Amino acid sequence: MNSAIKISNISKSFGPVKAVNDISLEVKPGEIFGLIGPDGAGKTTLFRIIATLLLPDAGIATVLGFDAVKDYPQVRRRLGYMPGRFSLYQDLTVRENMEFFAAIFGTTVEENYHLVKEIYSQLEPFKNRRAGALSGGMKQKLALSCALIHEPELLLLDEPTTGVDAVSRKEFWEMLARLKDRGITILVSTPYMDEASLCDRIALIQHGKILSLDTPDGLLAGFKKPLLAVRSTDMYRLIQDLRSYAWTDTAFPFGEYLHLTTLQPVPEEAVMDFLKEKGHEKIEVKQAAATVEDCFMDLMQ
Repeated sequence: MNSAIKISNISKSFGPVKAVNDISLEVKPGEIFGLIGPDGAGKTTLFRIIATLLLPDAGIATVLGFDAVKDYPQVRRRLGYMPGRFSLYQDLTVRENMEFFAAIFGTTVEENYHLVKEIYSQLEPFKNRRAGALSGGMKQKLALSCALIHEPELLLLDEPTTGVDAVSRKEFWEMLARLKDRGITILVSTPYMDEASLCDRIALIQHGKILSLDTPDGLLAGFKKPLLAVRSTDMYRLIQDLRSYAWTDTAFPFGEYLHLTTLQPVPEEAVMDFLKEKGHEKIEVKQAAATVEDCFMDLMQ
């Protein structure tokens, strides 16, 4: 099998809104593939098509060698799907949810406990607690355990870390790396650009179209514009003034700094002199390394 997932010219509209617009991509067996983009970019619609929950208007989706429309029963038996919204039964306990999802796939928690032991062992002290009473991070671990209990070949994880604290996010990605080592193919979507570096390959998506598809390092290597990180005491006025600067290409907020791309290389001192003329104080200008977010913003132009 050359591709775990092969998407060919897939489109899907909801009324006048084209949620997915002629997308084509391939996910290789055994890789972590990230679909990166903001809310409303089309990630969930594409996931639901791959998971056989939505029919595309056009195009073909092949999942693990099966047509996602014609062969949907075979696809469903072989994948684990974790939707963006917590969708387990909140009035059932942790243990009852696990037993229910194991039974759906004709197995038991005991039979496949080795598949989820590392994750589920963290939940066992709470096995009699209702799922709705779990913390956000624990809910995600329970959902992942339920998605793994039937030993899927492919995991579809739609924004699994949204709304989860930073420590739980880190733990979750460490778990995904170990699942990849077991040979499971993982397609994961996220609005967090910093998670892109944790994937083997990524596709940046916006308005239902793929903007770029590459490895994280390959994407960053393709960013050629001069990039500076700038800050002063008045960040709101700073972005207004920098956008009026003659050599500015783009200026966007980026944490404590603004990221400034210029039409040609500009000395840091020249930017600082310009801002001093505008009355800014405690100015800091330095070279910056491009991030996935910088690449995304550049592709949006």
